Amino acid sequence: MAERYAITKDTVVEGAVVPELVKLKLERNAALAEEKQKASATKKKDRADQRHSLKMRTLKFEKEYASHQRKLVTLRRQAKIDGNFFVEPEAKLIFVMRIVGIIKLSPKPRKVLQLLRLKQLHNGVFLKVNKPIMNMLKLIQPYVTYGYPTLKTVRELVYKRGFGKVNKQRIPLSANEIISETLGEHGLHGVEDIIHEIFTVGPKFKQVANFLWPFKLSAPKGGFICKRHGFCEQRGGDWGNREELINDLISRMN
Repeated sequence: MAERYAITKDTVVEGAVVPELVKLKLERNAALAEEKQKASATKKKDRADQRHSLKMRTLKFEKEYASHQRKLVTLRRQAKIDGNFFVEPEAKLIFVMRIVGIIKLSPKPRKVLQLLRLKQLHNGVFLKVNKPIMNMLKLIQPYVTYGYPTLKTVRELVYKRGFGKVNKQRIPLSANEIISETLGEHGLHGVEDIIHEIFTVGPKFKQVANFLWPFKLSAPKGGFICKRHGFCEQRGGDWGNREELINDLISRMN
């Protein structure tokens, strides 16, 4: 807090008689000004170091994403050459979005939607793929649509619609300091750290997902097809699992 001290600039005319209390005040202000200068310099250095380390981490993440994609392409080509089938790796991350309101909603789906923080129409959250989550999604299938987001989708959502939960308040992610204050103890200091932790479903996924406020999306351009029917039904609809096609819907709603 020293860098935020408000110090009055009192001056004394040369040769004038200065009362004892004024002398003490001038000495105190000089000491506070020196402390403020040191604190500002330290904060400036820390911020520069943190920005540099974040930049280095971002470059490392980009290499990691690129090498993963190259590996998948190589495996697909190898399988084609050998005359085999390549089984795509199972998704670890899903994006769930609510597509219906609160009218005529039975208690159990209402409670599950509340637990998943999907309290409003067009709210969306990132979830880890595991058995309990998939069982919960079965209970609320007619009220949500979900799928497997790409890195591009995750990045666009966080940068454009990202809000953090700070002291139970919805705060826009306008500066990395907001993230550092809340998630700094987990080694996360910037937006790219959050994107990497979400997309790779890292060890701190729970803390990051809890920090991010549910995404509030707009109605899709071109509208929905039919909310009463499932996406996988022959006649077509909206609710249910879209797999990779969720990215097209999010792009129309973001």
